[in-house]
Amino acid sequence: QVQLVESGGGLVQVGGSLRLSCAASGSIFSLFAMSWYRQPPGKQRELVAQIFSGGSTNYANSAKGRFTISRDNAKNTVYLDCNILKPEDTAVYYCKITDRTMRDYWGQGTQVTVSS
Repeated sequence: QVQLVESGGGLVQVGGSLRLSCAASGSIFSLFAMSWYRQPPGKQRELVAQIFSGGSTNYANSAKGRFTISRDNAKNTVYLDCNILKPEDTAVYYCKITDRTMRDYWGQGTQVTVSS
C-alpha cells in the first residue's frame, strides 16, 4: 500500500512563499514521475509541475519563474517551492506519483490560500 502525505500548505499573503512537501511510503515500483497538481475553488484540477526520473522538469505556464519542483530520492519526497504567490494560486494542492507501470498514486491534498 502506497501512501502520500503532503504538508506545508497554509495562509500566506500576496508575494509570499511556501514550501510544499510530499512524502511517499510503502511499496513503490520504480518511479517514473512525481508531480504537483492543484484545484482552485470551482475549477478542475490542473498540472502545476512535474519532475521525471531522469531529473527533467515540466511546468505549467502559470508556475514558470515562480515555482520550483525538486525531489529527495533517498526520502521518496517531492517538494514544490512556491514564490511570489498570487491570489489565483489559491487552491488545494495535490501530489501524484507515477510508477514505471504508469500507475498513479495521489495524496490527500493540502490547502494553499493567498490573501490580498
